[in-house]
Amino acid sequence: MKTTPFTKYHIENGARMAEFAGFNMPIEFSGINDEHHTVREKAGVFDVSHMGEIWVKGPRAIDFLQHVTSNNVATLYDGKIQYSCLPNGRGGIVDDILVYRIDAETFLLVVNASNTEKDWKHLCKEGEAFGLTPGKELYNASDEIAQLAVQGPLAMQIVQRLCPNADVEHLEYYTFIKTEVAGIQDAIVSATGYTGSGGCEIYVANEDADRLWTALWKAGAELGLKNIGLGARDTLRLEMGFCLYGNDIDDTTSPIEAGLGWITKFVDGKDFIDREANAKIKAEGPKRRLVGFELTERGIPRHGYKLADNGGGIIGEVTSGTMSPCLKKGIGMGYVAASHAAPGSEINVIIREKPIKAVVVKLPFIKK
Repeated sequence: MKTTPFTKYHIENGARMAEFAGFNMPIEFSGINDEHHTVREKAGVFDVSHMGEIWVKGPRAIDFLQHVTSNNVATLYDGKIQYSCLPNGRGGIVDDILVYRIDAETFLLVVNASNTEKDWKHLCKEGEAFGLTPGKELYNASDEIAQLAVQGPLAMQIVQRLCPNADVEHLEYYTFIKTEVAGIQDAIVSATGYTGSGGCEIYVANEDADRLWTALWKAGAELGLKNIGLGARDTLRLEMGFCLYGNDIDDTTSPIEAGLGWITKFVDGKDFIDREANAKIKAEGPKRRLVGFELTERGIPRHGYKLADNGGGIIGEVTSGTMSPCLKKGIGMGYVAASHAAPGSEINVIIREKPIKAVVVKLPFIKK
């Protein structure tokens, strides 16, 4: 089992640790509800060093990325980030990713930890036709980079204290800068986030991880900064309706039926993998759709629970579910037959063989 440069600190701070994507990761510290509300109200720090980072470089980088990703890379400018996915050639999704444009010939792909090796092999295979060589134009830096996500309404105020040469507090959403952080030169600070509460990610080399950790806690202690584990990361992202690969999207789901049509761009000259298949689904309308739903009765939806119509017919299943710490009710996401996907549709979650009433709602569950 792998560790991150911060694993020792998690253990020292009493985290409940468990294996995740091959890493020994913190699941919770003070408790999921407490950590969840800390991020919604103040600031929390997540160790996300298990995420993968893959460099794409060279004069054909944009052409290659236009082929392997669903979104339109041509709209990016230096310092801009794009959410996208890697179609798998069979109508499904290899992974959902972030694309960072450093310059016209240098891009950083941030991928899910559980998919890093799969993504790397996929990119290397597809890169052959573009003359991209593994270890040269394609480079897997995942084991060399440490990453912390500082999330919450006070997050940027804390991180600003570490950045003497840049205004990171007002960093535009889905942009990044290279700057000095805690005396570390050329760190990357980006504003994406998986919680919906604002904040940033900080990327540094593994050898600078201890310096970053120490400085961050010194800057954030008086503002109530807390450690946050993967448990609260999941409840936070679910309240925002953000997809989790392996649950809500995978190799069998198309981006159109997953509600990711907004990152699937059919622009002229973009001959991306599965373009034709996705265009057909978009034109005809998907047979099933990923929806959000709230329980109107007591209960907690869980991954794999069946979804039914009012007559008892099975119309889909839950892909993600929890008890919302903010709404104090059961919420979830799942694929349902298109005829039951409209907001306001009444459905049932089968919990211990009993139908529990729910209603389809427009995402996100938590409105900003």
